[in-house]
Amino acid sequence: MQTYIFACVHNAGRSQMAAAFFKQLANPQKAQAVSAGTEPGPRVHPVVLGVMHEVGLDLSHAQPQLLTEELSRNATLLVTMGCGEKCPYVPGLRRDDWPLRDPKELPIEEVRKVRDEIKQRIEDLISREQLS
Repeated sequence: MQTYIFACVHNAGRSQMAAAFFKQLANPQKAQAVSAGTEPGPRVHPVVLGVMHEVGLDLSHAQPQLLTEELSRNATLLVTMGCGEKCPYVPGLRRDDWPLRDPKELPIEEVRKVRDEIKQRIEDLISREQLS
């Protein structure tokens, strides 16, 4: 079983969306998703909950969590969400950075665009890593 970590600073938006799409689209016999952050926020952003609900994914029970050594142990890939200098880093772990805008302050139309870009990137990742 391979583990893919989707991480950003607050773990309240982009990384939560990425993990949700990964869980929906990847073969659960081959891989699992973990979502975490270096400074987890108190909750998933309400606008993120809304745009994900629009596509049939319920994140109402998702809770931001700290990216720990235990979570990253034996992981296959760390995908960061374009948070620059604050992006999580795990020594020795293969990393991919996706330059995505933070949905926190964006209008809902822009958050939908971020959501759709994340879904496309997840589809590409699953295809590239042969996880379907």
